Amino acid sequence: MNNQSRRDFLLKSGYGLGGLALSGLLPGGGIMQAAFASELEDPLAPKAPHFPAKVKSVIWLHMDGAPSTIDLYDYKPELVKLAGQEVPPSFLKGIKTSTQGGVGKLFASNRTWKQYGESGAWFSDLLPNLSQHADKIAFIKSSVTVGATHDISILKLNTGGLNPGRPSLGAWIQYALGTANPDLPAYVVLYNGKREPTGGSVNWSAGFLPAVYQGTAFRPGNSPILYLDRPETEAATQQAENLSLLKLLNEKKDAAYPNDSELQARVRAYELAARMQTTAPEAVDLSKESEKTKEQYGLNDEVTKGYGTSLLRARRLVERGVRFIQVVSGPTDVNGDTRNWDAHTNLEENHGKHARVVDKPIAGLLADLKERGLLDSTLVVWTSEFGRTSYGQSGTGRDHNAWGYTQWLAGGGVKAGTTYGATDEIGLQVADKSLGVDTYDLHATVLNQMGLDHLKLIYKYQGRSERPTVVYGKVIKELIA
Repeated sequence: MNNQSRRDFLLKSGYGLGGLALSGLLPGGGIMQAAFASELEDPLAPKAPHFPAKVKSVIWLHMDGAPSTIDLYDYKPELVKLAGQEVPPSFLKGIKTSTQGGVGKLFASNRTWKQYGESGAWFSDLLPNLSQHADKIAFIKSSVTVGATHDISILKLNTGGLNPGRPSLGAWIQYALGTANPDLPAYVVLYNGKREPTGGSVNWSAGFLPAVYQGTAFRPGNSPILYLDRPETEAATQQAENLSLLKLLNEKKDAAYPNDSELQARVRAYELAARMQTTAPEAVDLSKESEKTKEQYGLNDEVTKGYGTSLLRARRLVERGVRFIQVVSGPTDVNGDTRNWDAHTNLEENHGKHARVVDKPIAGLLADLKERGLLDSTLVVWTSEFGRTSYGQSGTGRDHNAWGYTQWLAGGGVKAGTTYGATDEIGLQVADKSLGVDTYDLHATVLNQMGLDHLKLIYKYQGRSERPTVVYGKVIKELIA
């Protein structure tokens, strides 16, 4: 069958759970493609890593819209001193700006800075809760990327490509390691707010890998996967009878065509969907969490409740063996006010709101993982598509900065309480270009913590040996304990 006829069959067959559940499992309504011959038995069966892994799971915290990390972590006294002046030409050397309004005057926001922990890491007053965990964090203050727009740079952040079609990092991990829990997807995407995150499902796509490896979006609310629930008009016994008939028909078809991999893939999707009718809602059900834990994540505050819920669900998914959880920060309230960190104007208000949304939940996540003995086996990555400029835009905001910004890691195998690299005196560019950390280097380092060598993780596609970091990337060994 071709893709369209299979879609028609799945959606019109009337077997309730079947096609609808499958289209919910595959973001964007995509149809599962055939796995290669070596993967036909079970493409999601657990696989051995290249070498002993330091962690079992990754929580990938994407700060959508790109926060100004010189207002969060990267204290620059010289920027405060020179505020209001033109940018000295020496600081602009070697970069090509992409601003519509040109390069504005140096802009210092109204922040108070302090050092925290034995590491003496700098935090602004925007992050009072996260600053208490300074010694758990390994900062990358020499992050660089390419791309002048959010969609392009977000795509690069998640897939390593500037155009759609490459697998996301989570898809590569699922392809390499399979699943540790056959009742849940190995790669889950969480977000708060009513709308899908910027760029959409292409950022958790399987790309040219078989579609079984793409991320599964868990929506906010108690019904995380679209169309997964049994229709109200169908009794449980009726559904069971329908599925039994469907299983019998598939077995007859499989006996006649034993090499039909698409049929086998479809059967696996039905089986997983049936199991997930119970496991997926339970995984995101917070009703049995203690009031102390809910308060730790900020669920008792309407401002932090949405994002805190996503992070508490992420912890529950880690407990249930999910390998890669991609959490995208969302709007500052349920009505979509101040959708993301993209502060070309009014940075003070924007960052004040978004920092409050994420600060307590992320601090709660780190504390909770530590208390439960999960931080040593979990890698938490705080990341964004790029940073923001040290010069102003529109008088009150900052423009995109791909030449020097901060990201960080925490958890298993990370050299906590350290800082790698630095930006220049005003926080505009990486000071030492040899220490620049591109997306490819970050991906290589994350894969390394999962026991995977990015140079050996290969997928043959159209006669080419593809790997997660394209033809780039190096593991930042200085970040690894």
